[in-house]
Amino acid sequence: MSDKQDRASGLPESPVSYWQESIDFEEFPQLDQDKQVDVVIVGGGITGITSAYLLVNEGFKVAIVEAGRLLNGTTGHTTAKITAQHDLIYDEFIQNIGVNEAKLYYEANMEAVNFIKRTVEQQQIDCDFSEQDAYLYAITDEYASKLETEAKAYEKLGIAGELIDHMPLDIDIKQALVMKNQAQFHPIKYLSHLIQIIQEKGGLIFENTTAVNVETGKQPIVLTKEGGRITGNYVLSCTHFPFYEGLGFYSTRLYADRSYIVAAETNKAFPGGMYISADQPTRSVRSVMIDGKEMILIAGESHKTGQGKNTMTHYEALASFGRQTLGLENIAYRWSAQDLVTLDKVPYIGAVTPEQSNLLIATGFRKWGMSNGTAAALLFRDLVKDGKNKFQQLYTPSRLNVHPSLKNFLVQNANVAAHLIKGKFEIPEQKIKDLANDEAAVVSVKGERKGVYKDKEGTINIVDTTCTHVGCEVEWNEGERTWDCPCHGSRFSYTGEVIEGPAEKPLQQYDYKMLDNLTSEDSGY
Repeated sequence: MSDKQDRASGLPESPVSYWQESIDFEEFPQLDQDKQVDVVIVGGGITGITSAYLLVNEGFKVAIVEAGRLLNGTTGHTTAKITAQHDLIYDEFIQNIGVNEAKLYYEANMEAVNFIKRTVEQQQIDCDFSEQDAYLYAITDEYASKLETEAKAYEKLGIAGELIDHMPLDIDIKQALVMKNQAQFHPIKYLSHLIQIIQEKGGLIFENTTAVNVETGKQPIVLTKEGGRITGNYVLSCTHFPFYEGLGFYSTRLYADRSYIVAAETNKAFPGGMYISADQPTRSVRSVMIDGKEMILIAGESHKTGQGKNTMTHYEALASFGRQTLGLENIAYRWSAQDLVTLDKVPYIGAVTPEQSNLLIATGFRKWGMSNGTAAALLFRDLVKDGKNKFQQLYTPSRLNVHPSLKNFLVQNANVAAHLIKGKFEIPEQKIKDLANDEAAVVSVKGERKGVYKDKEGTINIVDTTCTHVGCEVEWNEGERTWDCPCHGSRFSYTGEVIEGPAEKPLQQYDYKMLDNLTSEDSGY
């Protein structure tokens, strides 16, 4: 179980993912010498691990390189729904990218859903896998109308779906759109089994090895921060944000979005199924077995990274929803997730640029990484093996769907510019001396913006608040005790280490004792 709870909110004090805490698996070594393989896979989440599994089964020699621990990123913080029902999206896709492309998106994700089902069955993987119907529901007339439009899109695309006016979960709705025969599972139990097979078939795995660049060519070489080099015929970037952008300019074509999850006991029996609201803010619900008890996961409350309110209020909102509608009693875990969104909401999967066909990326899964990440791995296998795949053009990173992409490009980059300027002109008013234990603030030290966190023992940690990616000013995330960048979603620990990219370098740290010679006005004593 998670650690002790905060008495006032009933929420666990610290964010811990149930998926990660429930499984102990092998640690892997850091890369300490140069290697040569057929395929270098950077990133140890569902995309990288599934890609490695598929490729070793085809006889390729692969190496996975992970900056931290395997399964410690988005995959370890998912709701773990395996579905092609990705919110209200298919009518939007029809309008923006066309019927044929919208249908391909559905087919790619259903192929991924069915691949996971087959793999679990064939490998007899004990991963709490269960088939579930997926429900997209509306509680207002406005969104009920949108569901009707989405149902018409299902008909156009040949998607088996049905509009209903009540659903098994006891929530008062206007309408719901059901997609049958979807699924849920424990992602780390599933992927741990694939990792065993990768090892058995000669795959190499390196943890705590950060890829920072690529020497391009017929046999590209991945360079690591630690000094090791891995050469391959292909490089697959399966990191959250592409560790190598080339001339793809992905910083300008993606934005980071955070969401929140609580795992809790309820006093009502759960009827089965997976649920997500069409109305905003999003409410997503599924069941999970924890320590022999059936609990529920409630997720939602999304916002751009570094641009939300006090992040604890998002957890509190989910808990309040659970108490009011689902009989929530005891909250066992809380955690958050971050995902990337592309300009047209279709992931970027394929060659970094048309000229670099042996450097492939997968990013922008828009919170639907279990199916999209698996679809990416299936596409990668085909590109490495045969050089083609029927979903290749749909996902190609070099595409430009003008209608949504140009508008969103301008909107997102205007947002980045606004936050870049805003941070530089803010004048911090809080003082270090006013901070309680386990509290943080941005302060001014000799006219410079610094981030200060006073930990539970009273130790003061000071960092420069300028993000090392493009220079935006980070903001404090109370719920996770991190410094988050509002421009491109980089996240740093309270001591400055990089948690999530695109930033590669840590925030500059300062020793509090070195500030003793400052005046009380400068230091904020």
